[in-house]
Amino acid sequence: MSITMHSVSAPIFVRTLTSMLVWLDKAQAHAEARKFDVNNFLGLRLAPDMLPFTRQIQITTDGVKGCMARLSGQEIPKWADTETSLDELRARIRKTIDYVQSFSAAQIDGTEEKEILLPTRQGDPLRFTGEAYLKHYVLPNFFFHATTTYALLRHGGVDLGKRDYLGAA
Repeated sequence: MSITMHSVSAPIFVRTLTSMLVWLDKAQAHAEARKFDVNNFLGLRLAPDMLPFTRQIQITTDGVKGCMARLSGQEIPKWADTETSLDELRARIRKTIDYVQSFSAAQIDGTEEKEILLPTRQGDPLRFTGEAYLKHYVLPNFFFHATTTYALLRHGGVDLGKRDYLGAA
């Protein structure tokens, strides 16, 4: 089996997003065992100038839905960033997993040379081929925000390890 655009996107997204659900479950258990409000995790930051925990998950999921939509030529779904609890963040992650799984391999494969225009705040869009977009923009950004989510929970005392990060084999 050869590597395809679908094989290096959808299954990777689903696996890591599924792992993120486990992290949130462990965060819930940690808070309950220590008798503090689980929503204390929502505002965690490693530095004062970084985005908080909730935004890390929102950005992770936004990147995934944007990638799948752009590669397949579909309109990107708009989701309000209004999550105020771990349960709502879990629901967002599950919604993202469902969205990824709604695409067939045929919708994503063969998009290596597709032109992807990514809007910027400055006005001039970033231009990528589909392959460059996936490999050099989406995947690094996805893992940056997923890893930051993991690190924030570890910093908050949640008992997570490498196996939790890597997910089920």
